[in-house]
Amino acid sequence: MAVRGSIPETMKALVAYSKDNYRFEAAYPTPKCGPDDIIIKTEGCGICTSDVKCYHKAGRYWGEGVMPAWVKPPFIPGHEFFGRVVQLGENVEGYEIGERLAADQIVPCGKCKFCKTGRYWMCQPHDMLGYMSYTNGGMAEYVRYTKNCVVHKVPSDLAFEKALLIEPYSCSKHAVDRASVTNEDVLVISGSGTLGLGMITYARMKNPKLLIALDMVDARLEKAKEFGADLVFNPGKCDIEKEIKALTEGYGCDIYIEATGHPSSVIQGLRVIRKMGTFVEFSVFGQETTVDWSIIGDGKELNLLGAHLSPYAYPFVIENLANGKLKTDGVVTHLFRLEEWEKAFEQAAGGCGDLKVGFKFD
Repeated sequence: MAVRGSIPETMKALVAYSKDNYRFEAAYPTPKCGPDDIIIKTEGCGICTSDVKCYHKAGRYWGEGVMPAWVKPPFIPGHEFFGRVVQLGENVEGYEIGERLAADQIVPCGKCKFCKTGRYWMCQPHDMLGYMSYTNGGMAEYVRYTKNCVVHKVPSDLAFEKALLIEPYSCSKHAVDRASVTNEDVLVISGSGTLGLGMITYARMKNPKLLIALDMVDARLEKAKEFGADLVFNPGKCDIEKEIKALTEGYGCDIYIEATGHPSSVIQGLRVIRKMGTFVEFSVFGQETTVDWSIIGDGKELNLLGAHLSPYAYPFVIENLANGKLKTDGVVTHLFRLEEWEKAFEQAAGGCGDLKVGFKFD
């Protein structure tokens, strides 16, 4: 059986040729559909903070000092995307032309010890959509899902603004799951941006004893209350340690999830968390963070956990976005055409107070 469906020879795409050379291309070659591939026509693609940091040449991506480069240009950015099937390889079964799909960010190799033991999101090669020349992302009119992509079906009637939040909310779910929240816990989520709000609306389902949200922007704190936070505090306007200690008989919170990517939030968390508490670090940082590690060990004997990507989270998130249990109102704040990518990246950088910024395709 030949490839099913057809697509144009060229497409619009944002291409990163190097850390100093991002360009909009009006006639970039469309991906070729192999026998095991799926080609989707992109409906929408969100701009992640990591996309912005990569664009701003962060060493985490392009290499710095002893850290080797991770990205492999030329690549098309974007991993927060979804679209409809327009081509299917001859070996592909279980999918139809016109179906709506989204996929995990990671493209697991299926061969390393992490993949073989079900921990595919920590795949050793760690190829991700939107960062490698052979795993191009969603800032283009068409995207190729290879055989190893972890693909999920998206309801056709799911609102665009909700579908755009599938990837970030899935990351939020994983971060909260890492904390093993119970109904006896005082949980602090530092950061009420898109990911923080996703954590808050999901954490509300866990029914913690007290759910506290922090952010430097009061409008985001109002949204955090709307999404389920019991209490909100602005660290720029009050003494967070004093407030949280007062609420916990002087002990501190049981769980602290860091979702800002700012060094001050890490230091703050180590101050406000109780002895033997659980600290979950989610963010990608633009700069190194220095802390007194003796607090983690000798001082408080903390459980220090990382959270990366969104393993096994997409089905739950898609279902609960569709049924409205995960709140989304007002999270998507600005949508742009791909040709406006420079303005969109500027808007997504956080200085304008926006939450989720993304691209909408025709």
